[in-house]
Amino acid sequence: MDKKYYDEFTRITEAAGDALMLVNDGNGVKGIKVKDFKLSLDNIFATGAGAHNGIYRGKNLGTSVTADQWAEIAAGTFKDLYIGDYWVINGKTWRIAGFDYWLNYGDTACNTHHVVIVPDENLKVADGSTTHYMNTSNITTGAYVGSGFYSGTNADSSSNTAKADCKNMAKAAFGASHILTHREYLKNATTDGYEIAGAWYDSDVEMMTEEMVYGGKEFKNIIAGTHVPVGYTIGHSQLPLFTLNRSKICNRATWWLRDVVSSTNFADVAYHGYCDDRDASNASIGVRPAFAIF
Repeated sequence: MDKKYYDEFTRITEAAGDALMLVNDGNGVKGIKVKDFKLSLDNIFATGAGAHNGIYRGKNLGTSVTADQWAEIAAGTFKDLYIGDYWVINGKTWRIAGFDYWLNYGDTACNTHHVVIVPDENLKVADGSTTHYMNTSNITTGAYVGSGFYSGTNADSSSNTAKADCKNMAKAAFGASHILTHREYLKNATTDGYEIAGAWYDSDVEMMTEEMVYGGKEFKNIIAGTHVPVGYTIGHSQLPLFTLNRSKICNRATWWLRDVVSSTNFADVAYHGYCDDRDASNASIGVRPAFAIF
């Protein structure tokens, strides 16, 4: 129900008060007060991230974000925006994956209401060429921050434009001023194939974590004898999109995650939908990042 129709329904039901309406609840027809029926709908149409993170709709929202939608996002009310809703812009399907996912998080708190976007399709499509989206060799030294993807420069000094390309596509779709920058704890060092250090970085468009996709760690090395690996992250819970509709994890393409699995491999989501990991220089893996608009 669109907001304008819901507002009209509210006006009518408030006027009806204690009048009865007939409904069939599966056990026969019975009368209930109109105002009581309205109260049940109010629970569905509650505003804010908490309510809207729990409803999957999947509605096509058009080819651009409207002024009303930007206003709802800025206010944190998110009226008529739900998980799974999407815009089709520049030939890509940009789907709502969560509301206020990073709100209050970070060494400097994120205080901006936002909508997390995950494209249905990989933004960088694996083509088996010599373009390497993580590293040009099979190393995970420096973890995600140390990768050619993140730094923009491969170990052999060649340019790696994959991250910049993803950011430019997001900016072209929603406008550079609407792409959220928040503080993210990213891993920047490894030893013996597991992450040993991290730091806070400004973050906008990034590869997702295993937890964001699967809801838990799958391949990440979190047991290292007497050592305590740096396995913690603020991307520690599954995005509502994947909780409410797990079919959206598997887009029939393989795409990188930012977690280190070993001295040679990063995690990924496989074409078939299962959790996987691949050599860092594997050119058959695409990029499907997450980011937020505000």
